[in-house]
Amino acid sequence: MIRRPVLVSLLLALALAVAACGGGSPAAEDTTTTTPTLPPTTVAPTTTTTVDPGTLPQTDEKPAGSGATFDARMKLLADAIIANDPDLALTTFFPLAAYKQIKAINDPASDWQGRLVGAFRTDVAKANAQLGPNARAAKFLGVRVPDTAVWVTPGQEYNKGPYWRVFKSQMDFSVDGRTVSVPIESMISWRGQWYVVHLGAFR
Repeated sequence: MIRRPVLVSLLLALALAVAACGGGSPAAEDTTTTTPTLPPTTVAPTTTTTVDPGTLPQTDEKPAGSGATFDARMKLLADAIIANDPDLALTTFFPLAAYKQIKAINDPASDWQGRLVGAFRTDVAKANAQLGPNARAAKFLGVRVPDTAVWVTPGQEYNKGPYWRVFKSQMDFSVDGRTVSVPIESMISWRGQWYVVHLGAFR
């Protein structure tokens, strides 16, 4: 016969054993980190627009005969003369939209295209011939702009708008061991920049 204290101890041990077997192991802790899903980001496409400076209003800023923008413009003109290709340098020519703003004449667009640009094409060919038969080997040395610019006010030179104007700038080239100077008869300003309007003689 099992004594009562011993019986109680056995029953207690049995209960603990059953609890250990029946309860199972405690659930393992979930250490997985969940990253929230974000909606895709929409990036607007980058657009580049080029504004024709001739469509903007004139300023009274006096142009400089040097600087990155001016030098790049003159390099285009030099390249056009060397290659005998005036189309390379049409951006160096006074803008049509600006010409419409300053000229008090009938049909300035026709005058710009038919007279001025037509003369420019002829003058590029003449400048190329001035460089000689080896013109394509010529090197552009730079341009000299005299400090004689004047502010032309409305009512002068058939104008309804003002601009700075300078005569007799010189483009210098090196070809066949000699320096050749090609004159720019007239440049006029638009918004603080020089543009060619007569490469050769007025006509």
